[in-house]
Parts: sequence; structure tokens; C-alpha cells
Amino acid sequence: MSSQPTEADFPVTYLNDTVIVQVSTRLSVLEAVGFKQTCQNLTQANPHPGQIIIDFQQTTFMDSSGLGALVSNFKIAQEKGIAFRLRNVTPQVMAVLNLTGLDQVLPIDSLSSVSLIEANNTVDTRKNNSRRVEPLPQTHPSVASWMKRFIDIVGAMVGLVITGILMIPIAIAIEIDDPGPIFFCQTRCGWMGKRFSIWKFRSMCVDAEAKKAQVQNQVQGAFFKNEADPRVTRIGRFLRRTSLDELPQFWNVLKGEMSLVGTRPPTPDEVERYEVPEWQRLDVKPGMTGEWQVNGRSTVRSFEDVIRLDLQYQKNWCLAYDLKLIFKTVAIVFNRNSGAV
Repeated sequence: MSSQPTEADFPVTYLNDTVIVQVSTRLSVLEAVGFKQTCQNLTQANPHPGQIIIDFQQTTFMDSSGLGALVSNFKIAQEKGIAFRLRNVTPQVMAVLNLTGLDQVLPIDSLSSVSLIEANNTVDTRKNNSRRVEPLPQTHPSVASWMKRFIDIVGAMVGLVITGILMIPIAIAIEIDDPGPIFFCQTRCGWMGKRFSIWKFRSMCVDAEAKKAQVQNQVQGAFFKNEADPRVTRIGRFLRRTSLDELPQFWNVLKGEMSLVGTRPPTPDEVERYEVPEWQRLDVKPGMTGEWQVNGRSTVRSFEDVIRLDLQYQKNWCLAYDLKLIFKTVAIVFNRNSGAV
């Protein structure tokens, strides 16, 4: 057996056809880029190893960028036919995997699969993994702000009252214009990439998802938009222009899946195309409004612009800034030329 550090923070140990990668104490955006590169070097080697084991024994913090690097490495290993396993997963890392459901996707070694010597060193950690519930990582101050959550709850309750009042006329208009379901449900990715169901008043034809491939994407990068999307109904254009289609999302805010203000909630297929640094936008909860809605809205034409605006929100965030964006959103809603399309 020989040991060879390919990256300063990610020592690599070779054992026959198996390679063990030791993960650093933190796995945030800077470390995540190095982690992904280390694993890529291994998968591109000729010959490549038969198995890659990721050792998390020292890792006490992992944010969405680290999660993105881990998922990317797992997919690349699968494509190469390389076994990919996690070992010595600490409670902090396991909490993140549990949140996103990746604990059911990524192979995680049980204690019985570790050698006797390693078992003697890690048994206490394994016991902690099964008995202790570790708090989730505080990836951004907004996530831990009780005042922001209080504002979300109050705003969501007021919003749901408004939604209840407007729901009957909106439902009647949708049914007359294009008979079918009143609500549209779609899977989106929230904080740390956790998937949830987002709700809207339906603004497209019933079979819109099946017809998506027939519509040209007019923007660049990992999201989809078409100004003259033929799938949008007549009442749907009005709902989008006035943002009334988004009223049901107050329920997502009340449940804590979203916030009144945050980043744009991406779809799973968008997240699959992310590079490691782009996962940073998932360090905060997605919002009903945010920087990209008030400073770009339908004029945003590239994914890089969305990323820039989302990271700008994270950098500038404070409660006063949230309130400012809420007031700007209200003003935009009443501007006939600024609605979504």
C-alpha cells in the first residue's frame, strides 16, 4: 500500500484496485472545486481504479457546493463503471445527506464493511451517527434568522388570505379558458438542493410539460424561458403579467420550503447541469421574489446573470434588504410592462 497526496486537502491512498480519498474538514465552494478535480483525475487515469472510497472522517461542515461536488463525482464514477462509496460519514455530513435524500442514493459503508483496525478507530463515530441528530449546516445567515422566518410566516398567512379571496374568480377564468386542473405542481430544488413541490395557478395548457421539447429556449444556460411560449393560455398570460399565478406559493413559504425573498428555485434538471460554484445559489432558501425578479425579471437572458443576481442577494442580505425587495416587487407587479412571460 502507498500513499500519495494529489491535492493538499485531499490525500489519496492506493490499496490494490481501491483508492481512498480523504476529505478535508470543510467542504465548501473552494474545497469542493479541489475535491471534484481530485476525483476527476482518478477517474481519468489509465487504468482507472475499480473502486473509489470517499472518507469523511474529518469532515465537520459541508454546504451545497460540497454536495454538488459529491453528486458530480458519483455520476462520473458511475459513467466510468467505477464503484463509489462513502466511509466514516460524520453526523454533520449525514445530516445533509438525510436532508436531500442522498443517504438513500449514495452507497455508504456500514461498520461491518470496514477493516478491524479502522473499526476500532471509528466505532464511536458510527454510534454517534445513529444516535445523535446533528444540526444542519448554517450555510448563510438568512437560513438561521428567526426574524426572517417570522416575517415569512406572517407574510404567508396574509398572502394565503388574499389567495383564498381571489381563488374562485381565478379558478373560473382558468376553467373557461382552458378546462383542466386549476393548480400546477412542479418539482423544484430548495435549500441545499432538497426537492419539494411548488404550487402555482395553472397558466399553461394541460399537457405543457410534454410539449416543452417543442418550444425553443431563448435564454442561455441551465434554465428555460420563451417570451412567446405557445403553451401559455390567454388567462395564463394575464396571471403571469400580474404574478397572480404565484399566489399559491405562499403555502410553500408557510411550510418553510421557500421564503418571501430568496433565490430563484431551480428545477432538478437545471441543477444537474450545475458546475460546483453554481451550487452556491442553493445556500439560501428559494424565494417568491428576489434580485433576479426585481432587477431582471423577463429581461434576464443568461444563466450567468441569474447566478450573479442570486449571489448578489446572498452578499447584500439583511432584513432591511428583504423588505426593500418586497416593496420593489409590489411596485413591479403593478407595472403592466414588467410581468413575467
